[in-house]
Parts: sequence; C-alpha cells; structure tokens
Amino acid sequence: MTKRHPPYCQFVPPWLLERLAAPGDRATMTADPVAQAIEQTLRTDAQIRASREAASPHATKRATKPVWAVYTAASKQTLPGKLMRTAGDPDSTDPAVNEAATGGQAALDLFSQVYGRNSYDNAGAEVIMSVHYGQRYDNAFWNGTQLVFGDGDGTIFDRFTKPVDVLAHELSHAVTEHTAGLVYSDEPGALNESMSDVFGICAKQRLLGQTAQQADWLIGEGIFLPGVKARALRDMAHPGTAYDDPKLGKDPQVATYADYDHTTGDNGGVHINSGIPNRAFQLAATGIGGSSAEGAGKIWYAALTGKNVGPNTDFAGFAAATVAAAGTNADVVRQAWTTVGVTPAARSTSAGSTTAAPASVAVRRSGGFAGMTRTGELNLEGDDPRVTTVRRIVQRTDFTAFSATSSVPDAFSYTFSLPDHEEVTVAEHELTHDLRRLVELLLDQE
Repeated sequence: MTKRHPPYCQFVPPWLLERLAAPGDRATMTADPVAQAIEQTLRTDAQIRASREAASPHATKRATKPVWAVYTAASKQTLPGKLMRTAGDPDSTDPAVNEAATGGQAALDLFSQVYGRNSYDNAGAEVIMSVHYGQRYDNAFWNGTQLVFGDGDGTIFDRFTKPVDVLAHELSHAVTEHTAGLVYSDEPGALNESMSDVFGICAKQRLLGQTAQQADWLIGEGIFLPGVKARALRDMAHPGTAYDDPKLGKDPQVATYADYDHTTGDNGGVHINSGIPNRAFQLAATGIGGSSAEGAGKIWYAALTGKNVGPNTDFAGFAAATVAAAGTNADVVRQAWTTVGVTPAARSTSAGSTTAAPASVAVRRSGGFAGMTRTGELNLEGDDPRVTTVRRIVQRTDFTAFSATSSVPDAFSYTFSLPDHEEVTVAEHELTHDLRRLVELLLDQE
C-alpha cells in the first residue's frame, strides 16, 4: 500500500495570497514588491507541495522530554538551515528566533502541562523550527517534519513568528497528524484547521493569563502591518469579521453550517468553513468559563485523541465526540454546536455515563402500483464513502416541514428515520432535490 504523506498545512489560505497577486497586480509586478513577494510565495508553496508528494518520510530525533531547536534559513529555502538556539539557551539577538522559541515553548507547555502529551508525537520528538524562510515569504507551515516561518513582505504581512498562536497553530497540525489524522479536505480538513486554531488560541490565552471571557479570540493578531484594515487573520468569536481591506478583500469565513461554502478551492474551503467549529469552541469555552485550555480545550483534546474521531470525521461526528467527552458540561457543548447549526450524532445516557448509540439514517419506500417495500440504511459512524454527503443533506434539511404530507395514488412514499428525530414520511411528489439524492444514496446500492 502506498504511504499517504501528511498534508502541507499552511497558515495563510491560498485564496488570500492569490487575491493579493491578482492579474492586475502581476501586470505591474516589477514595480510592486508586495506582488513580487506574493508571487514568489505562491511558487514556493507549489514547489513544497510537489516535493512533499515525491519525498520519503525520514526519522525524527527523539528526546527524553519535549525540546525544541530554532534554525535560520537565512532567506533561503534550504531546511532546516543554521542552528541559532535550543531549549535552555539565552535569548538571541534575532527577534524572530526568540519569537519562535517563545511560541514553540508555549505550545509544548500547553500539550505537556495541560494534556499530558510528550511533544507532538507523544514520544518526545524534537520540535524543529526554521525562521527567515525564503525572501519576503508570506506564510508559515508544518511540512510533516518541522515548522517553517517566513518574514512577510514588509508591506502587508509582518513576521509570521510574531503572533504566538501562529507557532502553536502549526505545531497543532503535527499533533492532529499523529492522532486523528484528519484528511485535509472538506469537513475533515476544516476540522483539521480548526483544531490548530483551537490549540493556538489556548496557548495564546494561557501565555497571557486570560480566561475565555477576557480573551479577544483573534488568530494571527499582529500578522498584518499598519495600514492594512485588519484586526487579525481570523476571529473565532465572530468568523467573517477579522478584516475588510481593499487588497485583502473581506474575511470570507462562515460562522454557521447554513452558510457552509461548498467550494472546490482551498481543499474544499478548509480555511473558510473552519469558522463553524471555531465558533462552536469559542461558545463552549465561554459557556464553561475559566481557562479555555483547561475547560473546553481538554474536551476538544479528548475528542481529537479518542476512538470516535478518525481521518474522515465530519462536523457532526466531531461534535458528538466532544459531547461524549464533556461530562457535566455536555449540555453546554451540545448547545454550542447547535448554535452554529451542527447537530451532534445521537447519544444515550444511563447510570450517569455517556455512551454512543448507533447513529444511522434509514429510508423505507412503500406504496407504488405493486405495493412493495424497500429499505436502506447507513451507519453514520462507519467508513462508508457516502457518510459525508448523507450527513450534509441531513444537516441542511428541515424535516419538520414534511410533517403533514398528502399521498398520491400508486405513488411511492418515503419514511425517513433519523438520529434524534421522529420518523418523517414524505410523498414522492414532495421530495426535494436533497431528499431525492438521499434516497438514491440509501436505496440505489447493490
């Protein structure tokens, strides 16, 4: 079997860079250093993705406790570069090196001291960080082996080591890779991005000594230079409001499942749709109160590392895992997901414990001239490739609107059985496009 390489996870979404390097800018690129920097960043990102596809994974150094090392790429693209500082060393004269050290240590402390995790792989892997990557490089990323940070173009983007949550965000991609391994596309990919924002914001708040209620919930605050109309790259409390600038455009993140963007770009909108689980976490954290890391953060970490979350888990599946891990805060967590339009998969409780109940969707077709009945069912917690599409249809369909339907002679009727919902019968002529697709998925299987 061919080994699947970990995803190339970058901090700035590609569509934002592409906007900044729009054709109108490229025409005058020789006179515009920002356009030159963006164009170079896009070319470099493409080269990195290609090299990751062809590269073979190699061994990572292990240590008896979480340690880190900061290198400088010296404006080149050869990694890791020259060693500048390791854990325990005094400050460097290079601000980017010290920022990487601070952010890397904060991220390691979060996972070690709060979640009991020994580095990103839970086996003491040394965290390698390279700063000053490329020339005016507008991004930061985890490449499957180490963390890499550019200096920005000097006009729009500042150093990517400045916000501590950027460091923790990238390290969290490594944690996700070594735990649930969420596929980097569509809903699992948006969850992957959200996990990094979640633990990034937890590290930031923890370093600042803030409670969930005191925090600003901004991701990448300080990444934009003065003159850019932006508070940050993302706002977990109010997705879609972080920036509104003539060059950047308006923050396109969505905050509710009703607004889910079914785009084919950005690996299915992983940076856009991550606003939905981001807001769910912010609501849960403020609802629980106190430290986000100690409160909602522990719940999210337990879900990410638990048996109910895997590579293809979608929003509803992850929501169910967080509710199951929330204990006495289950109602708060469930309400947080409900507020953003995500219904956790069905759960049942008994004797004070929370256990998973089979979550499935079924349809029974009856009637017709011959009066024959046909049924189909899909386990929503399995690995069937239909699961993601079926979950989406169920999430966006208001089944209560079909509570009183009229039948037509010799026509079929369809009875849908859903998690946490009474059976709903819909006459054939009243099937929506989504319900017809649902019927096809459940019944048209050999």
